[in-house]
Amino acid sequence: MSAVLAERAVGVRSETPAIAIVLLGTGVVGGALLKLLNTSAAGSLRLVGAANSRRQQTDPARLARRNLREQLNQYGAPRDNSSLLAALDASGARVKVIIDATASTALAARHPEWLGRGYHVVTANKALAGGELSGWRALQAALANGGRYGDSATVGAGLPVLSTLRRLRTCGDGLLTLEGVFSGSVSWLFNQYDGSRPFSELLREARQLGYTEPDPRADLSGEDVVRKLLIIARHAGFALDTDEVQVETLVPEALRGLGTEAFLARLAELDAPLAARYAAAKSRGCVLRFLARLNQRGHARVGLAEVPLSHPAARLYGTDNQFALTTTRYHAQPLVIQGPGAGPEVTAQALLGDVLALG
Repeated sequence: MSAVLAERAVGVRSETPAIAIVLLGTGVVGGALLKLLNTSAAGSLRLVGAANSRRQQTDPARLARRNLREQLNQYGAPRDNSSLLAALDASGARVKVIIDATASTALAARHPEWLGRGYHVVTANKALAGGELSGWRALQAALANGGRYGDSATVGAGLPVLSTLRRLRTCGDGLLTLEGVFSGSVSWLFNQYDGSRPFSELLREARQLGYTEPDPRADLSGEDVVRKLLIIARHAGFALDTDEVQVETLVPEALRGLGTEAFLARLAELDAPLAARYAAAKSRGCVLRFLARLNQRGHARVGLAEVPLSHPAARLYGTDNQFALTTTRYHAQPLVIQGPGAGPEVTAQALLGDVLALG
């Protein structure tokens, strides 16, 4: 048992915590966050509840155990949001935070309600802010009541994209255009793809390395990139809805309705079309990148594009994300934010940072 969490659990530290948190989602990102809660950086926090999709735990002694994730299914109570919120209320903390480390659309839809009830929400879940425009508007209405929404982990795995954009707008600057590579997994694929190996072989490797979702179509479809683009655009004042983004999926129509295993068995069908695209780009001195673009008129597109070797996106490495923001003041040359855009540790750190900022 961690010394810090054990003290909180058994009451050695009996004072009221500054910040009480409930964690929804104990998967890869949530698990990484639980490790961070065991460090001195999280000394002002108290975990009062944790839940996966089926079970939850509010018992302090069990919450303090290092194997909390594994023990949830064995010792946890059935999932019940009301008891999790009751644990937050009973903590007496000045700051009460719900952390959503899931990808659940249903949970994301609850964020405005929680904010309206006086809780703060910190999230890596893009389904609300990057979903239907009505959901974004419901979020903004809830925030008008004084709640705070920590969303750094929704875009760029914690790279300072949204915070930079908010600072620029506060200073009277405005976003004119946006361009970049917003997916760590697809970034890795096209940073590696040079025509010497079939694309399907690289995709299998990326899946084995844990860069893609278990079903890689979640990455290749562009849907995740669209959500990130919508979040940034809406923060910049563009009232875009989901159907206003032109999306080029990398998944052929014949492979879209298959089960995961059937899709994986037919990955070779991706190779010929992408090889032809690569050869055409190379003949023009370009490389392929999966880009998100937003222009000054609010026209948005996500898909494969040829870029010259001088383009910033042509010089990416590994799972790098890149966000090039052209603004009223960064006009002659865009402001470029670049760095690792995937990984549970950096995403969990973004969640922790947003929680600590509430203190």
